[in-house]
Amino acid sequence: MKAAVVVFPGSNCDRDLAVAFEQAGFDVSMVWHKDSALPEGVDIVGVPGGFSYGDYLRCGAIAAQSPICKAVIEHADRGGYAIGVCNGFQILTETGVLPGALLRNAGLKYICRTVDLKVTTSDSVFTQGYNAGDVIGVPIAHHDGNYFADADTVKALQDQDRVAFTYEDNPNGSMADIAGILSENRRVLGMMPHPERAADEGHGGTDGTAMFRALAGMVTAA
Repeated sequence: MKAAVVVFPGSNCDRDLAVAFEQAGFDVSMVWHKDSALPEGVDIVGVPGGFSYGDYLRCGAIAAQSPICKAVIEHADRGGYAIGVCNGFQILTETGVLPGALLRNAGLKYICRTVDLKVTTSDSVFTQGYNAGDVIGVPIAHHDGNYFADADTVKALQDQDRVAFTYEDNPNGSMADIAGILSENRRVLGMMPHPERAADEGHGGTDGTAMFRALAGMVTAA
């Protein structure tokens, strides 16, 4: 099982994501943003949280122009699996892999705490380790986590069962309380909360562990 974690200047959750993959049994490669190709045989790509390029301009906008992002887009277009967390979610929207955009938090303040998320679908490799309706505790750490999309896009996400997680107590103003969404083929997940920070007892909670274990099972089954 092979995972690749992309590293941008300013990434600060890349190693956290790599460790979560490794603990689930993946062989992990760290991929620099100036690389033009992903390692051979990669099963899943992780686009980590952090502050790529210092979060200048729109968060993730500069990172989305990095050479490696073309390879990430091609990987997703081929039906490959990918997960973007926090800044990684922002990057996936900037590349067009996922719809919508992440705006400044409604309260205009940086938020760092554990929040309750409702698992709104178990019909994806990322969420199959949970039951729809489960409430899990996952940390957030963002200034620009306010998910926005036009009304038709939000309705399509809801109608197609592509909202993966919603906030129980919306911390940032996200439309429809959205905390994470799936691509049309359900093989790409973008989410603002950090499951990799809830994958070890030392983190104070392990509610994110089921996601990485389910991903490992997906690769084994394939």
